[in-house]
Amino acid sequence: MQDRFTSNLHIPADEIARIGVFDSGVGGLTVLQEIYRQLPQESVLYFGDTARVPYGTRSAAEILQFTRETLDWMVSQRVKMAIMACNTSSALALETVRAEYDLPILGVILPGARAAARQGQRIGVIATPATVNSNAYLNAIREANPGAEVWQIACPEFVPLIENNRLEEPHTLAIAKEYIQPLLDRSIDTLVYGCTHYPHLEPVLRKFIPHSVQFVNPAIHVVTAAAQELNLLGIQSHTKALATSFTVSGDPQQFAQLATQWLPSQPLVAQTVLPAVTV
Repeated sequence: MQDRFTSNLHIPADEIARIGVFDSGVGGLTVLQEIYRQLPQESVLYFGDTARVPYGTRSAAEILQFTRETLDWMVSQRVKMAIMACNTSSALALETVRAEYDLPILGVILPGARAAARQGQRIGVIATPATVNSNAYLNAIREANPGAEVWQIACPEFVPLIENNRLEEPHTLAIAKEYIQPLLDRSIDTLVYGCTHYPHLEPVLRKFIPHSVQFVNPAIHVVTAAAQELNLLGIQSHTKALATSFTVSGDPQQFAQLATQWLPSQPLVAQTVLPAVTV
């Protein structure tokens, strides 16, 4: 297949190219927070496909279509790298789109799985149904640590609860306990956030998960991988970062209000309706 788009990685000296970060909604903010921490000199274009959230219950064909649409738009915005800050897309579309775009594209699963394999031997993974069904974490962890025991739990209600700002409700705590108790019954020593939304739940999870259980946030590790890739390609920024550009496919104000609790200030958010890809 021919490249869908070609992007020029030799960025002119007077042009600041951004890293593109995309997710179905606010989950990718956990990756953005890590970019602010680890790569403060890098400018970011953030896209949340909030009109079509959640991704975790959609088909592989839909996820691939949505991913292509987002990448087509990001390439048109001249991003120098794309971080797929969505585990579902990383599980179902990453390998396909890497072969179609002349652009470094990183997913969250492999960095997160390798970190989990280094940390624990009895590993629980919480993720969307699509990510669990793909066995992407299971396979990647076992490849990195063949002796590890791995259990996966699909948590379809988590993303809608987070996107609708219901973290403080007793229902959310009850659902979290229901999902995760089977993993605690297995005496896990490590819990992997198999969705970038899920670190937002940590205050809820810490209410009942023993402190002996280590949490693995793949957002941390994908940004570490991004830093290495930027250096390898010689496209790291050496200037002051621009303000992050936020855009969503749904309601910009709703996203801005929700995102404020995880960002230094309320973001200015635009709306972008992506054109459909002709496959």
